Amino acid sequence: MSEMSTPAWLTPVSWFFVGIALLSAAYIAYDIYGRGHRQRVGPMNAVWAATGLYLGPLAVWAYHHYGRRRSEKWQAAHGVAPEKDLSAATVTGGIPGGVASLVGHVIGVPLIVLSGVTLAGLDLWAMIAAVAAVATAFLFAYEYFFSTVPARRLSGGQGIGVAALIAFATVLAFDVGMGGWMLFLHFGWVMPSVTDVTFLFLMQVGLVLGFLTGYPMVRFLVARGVKAAT
Repeated sequence: MSEMSTPAWLTPVSWFFVGIALLSAAYIAYDIYGRGHRQRVGPMNAVWAATGLYLGPLAVWAYHHYGRRRSEKWQAAHGVAPEKDLSAATVTGGIPGGVASLVGHVIGVPLIVLSGVTLAGLDLWAMIAAVAAVATAFLFAYEYFFSTVPARRLSGGQGIGVAALIAFATVLAFDVGMGGWMLFLHFGWVMPSVTDVTFLFLMQVGLVLGFLTGYPMVRFLVARGVKAAT
């Protein structure tokens, strides 16, 4: 990607928000692994912690309201948590997609930068494609092995088809926000180097935008019973 100059104020702002995100992720991880508030769906332990890396304090709030209360330890002390309404189920159902996009960036961005691969003469297109491919594979595995397919007791081709549909539709909806943000940064001449802290912060913003554009799709899938509420 072309490296463009960024405003001087963006560096301290980036350090602040990246730092807050790291602290948020560390707090959630400690509450889950240190205090024993393990989730019923095993991978959600790591998913909740990773969500803190881009949603920061919002992830902490969501975890306390929707995640912690689902742990056996919390319910042993406070009783069974109330059933989640559609909005809450959409939030918890959407965070695996956000983490899938996060994993896609962690793997896809360095892969394209180091390989020098381009699409249509632009490395950004290759980067968006790589991120989407990794995110789709990650989310498919989650839905197939841990979430929707076992919850709905699907098998064979039906399970594969449902997991693939959820993964593809969710990542596509996320990419409207995330991919659109990356294109805006690139063609708006404000794209920093991928090794700069400002790049990390701007990707955090992109992940938040992706979560927002993905929310209606996740809500639709949960409301229709296609996707199991996590």
